[in-house]
Amino acid sequence: MDKPKKLMLLGGIAYLLPVIEAAHRLGIYVITADYLPKNVAHKYSDEYVNVSILDREAVLRAAQERHIDGILSFAVDPGVVTAAYVAERMGLAFPPLAAVEILQDKTKFRDFLEANGFNCPFHKGYSAKAEALQDFATNPRFPVMVKPVDSAGSKGCNRVDDLAALETAIDTALSESHCGRFIIEQFLVPQGTPVVGDMFSIDNTLVYFTVGDQFYSTYFCNRFVPIAEVYPSSMTDIPLSELRSEIQRLIKCLNLGTSLYNIEARVASDGKVYLMEVSPRGGGCHISALLEMATGKSLIENAIRAAVGMPLNEMHDPDYDGVWAWRALGSETSGIFKGISFAEKVENENLRAVKLSVDLDTPVRPLTGANTQLGILFLRTETRAEMDALLSTTSDWLKIKVEEK
Repeated sequence: MDKPKKLMLLGGIAYLLPVIEAAHRLGIYVITADYLPKNVAHKYSDEYVNVSILDREAVLRAAQERHIDGILSFAVDPGVVTAAYVAERMGLAFPPLAAVEILQDKTKFRDFLEANGFNCPFHKGYSAKAEALQDFATNPRFPVMVKPVDSAGSKGCNRVDDLAALETAIDTALSESHCGRFIIEQFLVPQGTPVVGDMFSIDNTLVYFTVGDQFYSTYFCNRFVPIAEVYPSSMTDIPLSELRSEIQRLIKCLNLGTSLYNIEARVASDGKVYLMEVSPRGGGCHISALLEMATGKSLIENAIRAAVGMPLNEMHDPDYDGVWAWRALGSETSGIFKGISFAEKVENENLRAVKLSVDLDTPVRPLTGANTQLGILFLRTETRAEMDALLSTTSDWLKIKVEEK
């Protein structure tokens, strides 16, 4: 009897649970790896390795010792470059390391876009706060976004409208950067809603393309934290076609091959389509799992198959069964999480899944990024108008109980 294939997953967060489940259905042995043994995914994998996913040499040694057949950093942005490094050293399937290092560094990515004729905001990367402050004191160009070059989930990102707020924003960005670098770039005023999505390419051809509309909070302390996404997007055909063309061009330029991607893009007030983020991983907030429920196509399974060298399932652009959304659960204050409740009508007609990231009676913090979510909801309606109405009246049907300490 053939030995089961081995898949290493970097990280241990709840977003990995659907990946572990899908791998087990395929008869694959799953190894999870990070430096936090109490992370939830380790309870469900076949083996856990205590190693920092930022230490590429340590992860490589662990992977070689276990003779893995594939590696993924699904929805775990800090591990993507490490996964590419391990794959390249072991001859496993993954986009090329050099390409991944471009995609995963915001300054390198913006430089690449600019050099290859993609639409790109003005930008500059820094490692020294003093240099950035001097640049903008000499030539102020506000508003701008200040971001760590190597983080995801909106962690450390802030809009800055004047010089007085710049230093604090830089400090925040540096506090979330693993490499001690940040980028300052033009704030692009969106025309309509920004769009996001998980996509899939086979042999450099984009075979699964879809995006949803992304919405931000006006009441949590970080107004750049995504609070909901609705699929399919309301974006019109012309910018959708341009967006698809640009993503396809990027895949070929970087020779990304066969991969799952999480993307963020927007049409700005100048009418141009901008690629904001493209990462060779599944998105957070269980996007791939939501899309599977909505369309019947499993991006997760194909990502696993590609990683371990199994034949892929046929893929094409999805057809949606209704209108779907995820909606983040977050607290406005610090305290003890005591649970959630729903209006009966929404619970019976629209709620499809509740995926909590925290346990009852545990301390929680205000929502400032993906790492402080309490969880997410999956919602379904028949029409976009019904979904818009549902999301605009969340306080009427969703109650989150957090007791102050």
